[in-house]
Amino acid sequence: MIVDYQEITDFSKILIYPSGRKFYEKEQPEIIKKTNDFLESFTDVKFYFKFEYDRFLIFFIAEDTPLGLEQNEKIIEFIQQLEKDYKVSLIDKIKVFFKQGAYVQVKEVPDFKKMIKNRSITKKTIVFNNFISTKAEFDCCWEVPADESWISHFFK
Repeated sequence: MIVDYQEITDFSKILIYPSGRKFYEKEQPEIIKKTNDFLESFTDVKFYFKFEYDRFLIFFIAEDTPLGLEQNEKIIEFIQQLEKDYKVSLIDKIKVFFKQGAYVQVKEVPDFKKMIKNRSITKKTIVFNNFISTKAEFDCCWEVPADESWISHFFK
């Protein structure tokens, strides 16, 4: 079931599925509807769902209704089906997602390192940390300067 954001506590689990490409405008309402319908099908787990920057599917799971193995498998199957339906990668979190101006970009790690070397990326470039695991981390640390992120060691 879907609940209000206020019902999601700081220690609630979060799952982030970053898309390797921006979803097209015509795809977005369909993806949001499919995701909301899917999450509503859970009667024993409380979710809050965000669709950010036209490419991140973010599931917040209320702390008082943790996911069991079966529910987790259902989510993975749903995400894999979205990958097939829209020909995107949503489970690959190793790519670097970052902001360049008003746009979210994605690069493989070696390409991102080259951009640092070429000074296209600075320590202040905003990077997305898709490895966070709680709402509190999301609120403070999902979008951070590169030198405070999981790729900070690339600047040394």
